[in-house]
Amino acid sequence: MRRLLDLIKNKFFLVTVAFVVWMTFFDTNDLFSQYDYHQQLSKLKQEQAFYQTETAKVNKDLEELTSDKGKLEKFAREKYLMKKDNEDIFVIVHEKKK
Repeated sequence: MRRLLDLIKNKFFLVTVAFVVWMTFFDTNDLFSQYDYHQQLSKLKQEQAFYQTETAKVNKDLEELTSDKGKLEKFAREKYLMKKDNEDIFVIVHEKKK
C-alpha cells in the first residue's frame, strides 16, 4: 500500500498519466478522432477502387467505339435510340408487377 502511495505522489507518474489522459480524450487527434479518420480512409479507398474500375471500363468502351464502326452504330442505337432514315423504332417498356 505504501508503494502505491509513493507512486501516486511521484510527479513524473502524475505528468505521464495526465499526458496519456489528455492525448486519449481531449486532444484534437484523440483516439476517437483517429478511429473516425480510419473509417473515412477506408471508405475513400473503396470509392477510389470503384472509380478506377469504372474508368477502366469506360476507357475500354471508348477504345472499342473508336476502333469499330459496327460497335459505334450498335452503341448509338442502344443507348441513344438513334435510327436510320428508313427505320422505325419501337421502345417496349415492361410494367412492374405489384
